Amino acid sequence: MPDLSAFSLQDKIALVTGASRGIGAAIATGLQDAGATVFGLSRSGTAPQGVTAIPCDLSDDKAIENAFRMIAAHGGRIDALVNAAGISIPPQSTESELARFRATLATDLTGVYATIVAAYPLLKKAGSAAVVNVTSINSIRGFPGNPGYVAAKAGLAGLTRALAADYAADGIRVNALAPGYVATEMTAKSFADPVMHEERRRHTMLGRWGQPADMVGAAVFLASEASAYVTGQELFVDGGWIAKGLAISSDSKS
Repeated sequence: MPDLSAFSLQDKIALVTGASRGIGAAIATGLQDAGATVFGLSRSGTAPQGVTAIPCDLSDDKAIENAFRMIAAHGGRIDALVNAAGISIPPQSTESELARFRATLATDLTGVYATIVAAYPLLKKAGSAAVVNVTSINSIRGFPGNPGYVAAKAGLAGLTRALAADYAADGIRVNALAPGYVATEMTAKSFADPVMHEERRRHTMLGRWGQPADMVGAAVFLASEASAYVTGQELFVDGGWIAKGLAISSDSKS
């Protein structure tokens, strides 16, 4: 039998942002199942059962400061930080497109960096820690109608590489997990639309949408010592979306 102990998070302390729902909630539960004590940040202040929930708006520097004061008092260190919080603002929902762009970056990029900066002393104290930034297939592909989200995810991929270089000397690995189309509240509109749902399903090599639980294995790998020699990387968990070339019909293989 192979030795899988490196995947264990027993006695580790993990923090997951965006832990109230979707991918963040699934990862928080998965890290807990792998043995970690898990704190979950979210604007709603809710988290899965067994996860210590802390209310925090990542666009508010003071809220981040208060959240990490609480975490420091409880654990004293962070072994794994997963930045899964993110927003996607529909068009015409703010006073201008520029306001929409700025609001998206405030949470999806600047908020992530503010979280990492606040976590840094606790990550350094762990001696060997991991940061996992949840990006998207948007980080390397152009998608229409939401330039702020695409820019934020591309920026987060770049930030991942930059901080991997900056933090390596402190024993902190920084990687990204990039989901494809996953059935969450954020994608509910396209998931429910028969035409949009089918377009996205057919573009995926594995022929289906992802589920939040599909992200857990990669998150545990990147958060654990199983990835001890991995840093500065972006792992796509997309059912083959990025790799797919020619769209092949069901009755043709040429």
